[in-house]
Amino acid sequence: MARTKTGFVRRRRHKKVLKLTKGQWGTRSKNFKRANEAMMRSLWYAYRDRRQRRRQLRRLWIQRINAAARINGMKYSQLVHGLKRAGIELDRKSLASIAVRDGETFSKIVALAKQSL
Repeated sequence: MARTKTGFVRRRRHKKVLKLTKGQWGTRSKNFKRANEAMMRSLWYAYRDRRQRRRQLRRLWIQRINAAARINGMKYSQLVHGLKRAGIELDRKSLASIAVRDGETFSKIVALAKQSL
């Protein structure tokens, strides 16, 4: 059986990795071994942080809703409980958006939640 060498396959793989690490500091963008390590780590961070972004945004929405609810004389937990009892199904993202952009509408929503308690 004839011997096969890596040939252009290795070069293609190396070029792909070096292209992904372009712009990184020092040998992380020049040396394949270092570039491969940097690429693996950066791809893992990207995967992890896509999930963390969702958590952080949810925390931000809750903080905004809580601040707006307290301005209207209510705690966040009471507001959420009141909304659930009133049958108002607004998610946190839209509630936070209303709280930031339209305070008048948010105070009407808080009033509905207070009535249901």
